[in-house]
Amino acid sequence: MKRNIAYKHRIGKILSGKPLLEAERLKALQVDNQEVVRVNIIANIIDKYIQDGEKKFASVTLDDGTGQIKLKLFGEDIEKFASLNQGDTVISIGLVRHWNNEIYVSPEIIKKKDPSFLLIRKLEAEIAQPKNLNKEDLSALKNKMLAMIREAEKNQGIEIEEIILELKEPPEIINHEIKKLLEEGIAYEPRPGRIRYLG
Repeated sequence: MKRNIAYKHRIGKILSGKPLLEAERLKALQVDNQEVVRVNIIANIIDKYIQDGEKKFASVTLDDGTGQIKLKLFGEDIEKFASLNQGDTVISIGLVRHWNNEIYVSPEIIKKKDPSFLLIRKLEAEIAQPKNLNKEDLSALKNKMLAMIREAEKNQGIEIEEIILELKEPPEIINHEIKKLLEEGIAYEPRPGRIRYLG
């Protein structure tokens, strides 16, 4: 089975997507020129509902300032929401679903995050025009990144989003430089989104 890309979109963008149906089932969501099946959302929980009876059901409502969307779970999966509370900032990766004219997400992963991650997602979404750095600035940025990655070895590495937040440069430039570090064998990813120094 091909694993679909989890597109990073803000909620307003997801809700503006056009459902592409196949025999009344949602095949994908047309967002701009992408056919979106999975999404990666960072947002705040504004509401939580758990029905723990014969028919187990749970939902949390997420809001990122551009819109609101529900994450829904059924059966034993409702345990995934147990530790979550109203006001928490979370990252969720899941499948887009469509039922009764409502777009919602069936989460595969949901994790609490620092509220500052909302700013990262806002920056990622808003930087439509990539900013080009000159050679000197790019070299300085690379040195700062390397210093951070080396320093983070005592903590078994650093999250890429932490680097973006700290350096306040366009995420696509930082991601491009990290890709180069990985290709050059200077760093490696022990798991997606985390980077360690190889030297």
